[in-house]
Amino acid sequence: MPQNPLQQHFRQPKIYISLPSQGAYNKQGTINGDIAKIPVYGMTGMDEIILKTPDALLSGESTVNVIKSCCPNINNGWDVSMLDADMILTAIRIATYGNTIDVTHRCPKCNHENAYSLDLGVVIEHFTNCKFDNAVVLQDLTINIQPLNYKQSTEFKLKNFKLQQKLSQAEFVEDASEQQLLINGIFKELSEIQTELYIASVESVQTGSTVVTERDYIAEFLSNCDKMIFDKIKESIEKNQKTWQMPLFPAKCEECASENKISLDLDQASFFALA
Repeated sequence: MPQNPLQQHFRQPKIYISLPSQGAYNKQGTINGDIAKIPVYGMTGMDEIILKTPDALLSGESTVNVIKSCCPNINNGWDVSMLDADMILTAIRIATYGNTIDVTHRCPKCNHENAYSLDLGVVIEHFTNCKFDNAVVLQDLTINIQPLNYKQSTEFKLKNFKLQQKLSQAEFVEDASEQQLLINGIFKELSEIQTELYIASVESVQTGSTVVTERDYIAEFLSNCDKMIFDKIKESIEKNQKTWQMPLFPAKCEECASENKISLDLDQASFFALA
């Protein structure tokens, strides 16, 4: 097939990124080439349309498709570690619209709405310097923690979202006993989702020279271990989650001069808009 004469007008990589996880928590074969220099292209017009599709946004399908389009070295966005996902999405935003993003923030002190232009390079630098603490050591036990991948994270969020909707609908059930029964069932399901998340977050458990990676054994261990062990695992997971949150941006209110912090939301409908 002859070369397309319009090829000279095709997109070119705008920036290159190094994955924060250095590929350690991405499935084998997820990424091609040098993980320390992944090319990132700006979005196409079709990518923008995909990001406006409500069902695809909710399921995560739109994000995976845009990652495939803008980061061709990433074979499967579903398998990307959550340690890398936010940096990848931020890099796509930078490659498409530039380093800054305009946001508004209402001052909690005087209620004045301020406009700010934030540097997304701060986000890239933040994740580049983050470290994932993967080991919980307790006497003769070493529990290795792993981050969720994008598919796992999306599935947990979707389950939680659906249960929160059920909880809101339960408020309209007029019969008190029926309502309480429904609410109890929902909270039981929420608890089960939380347990599933902890199980998925444990990569292996080592006792002596034996390393256990079987998911059923790990699930049984978490269901029957001492509260102190479980609390240490929970504490480690929550500490990593806090470390890997989007950084806060300092902001000063132009009306009352109070100092505030702004958090960026990676909701695709707003984050990937020219604003």
